[in-house]
Amino acid sequence: AAASMAPKAEKKPAAKKPAEEEPAAEKAPVPAGKKPKAEKRLPAGKTAAGKEGGDKKGKKKAKKSVETYKIYIFKVLKQVHPDIGISSKAMSIMNSFINDIFEKLAGEAAKLARYNKKPTITSREIQTSVRLVLPGELAKHAVSEGTKAVTKFTSS
Repeated sequence: AAASMAPKAEKKPAAKKPAEEEPAAEKAPVPAGKKPKAEKRLPAGKTAAGKEGGDKKGKKKAKKSVETYKIYIFKVLKQVHPDIGISSKAMSIMNSFINDIFEKLAGEAAKLARYNKKPTITSREIQTSVRLVLPGELAKHAVSEGTKAVTKFTSS
């Protein structure tokens, strides 16, 4: 459940900007629930220095709070092809691709939970949404890798 929350925060950098202006706190409890995660990171850094230093430091911190999959994409690239690099444009495309797939899978899992009148999205809903969203062989490999990851997580 925690893993699905982090990418949602990544997906909505536009929603974070209004949240920093404070009127967004009235919008919905869900963004308010995610907002403290970003706020916890900012004070842990240099909150006092950021306020005294001026707007530039505050803007830099706001940019840092935007979460991406870039470091994970890079780690996987180095596992598969240690000698190959990736351009920033290609990295941006890969990040958008992962965000898009996440959005599709999360949306499908949410629909499945709603159809079955369940309040919780479990690994079962995720697995079914993978089978529905991804085509043929790709879905089979994704399901086996996902099952392996869940087993590893449960055993540790």
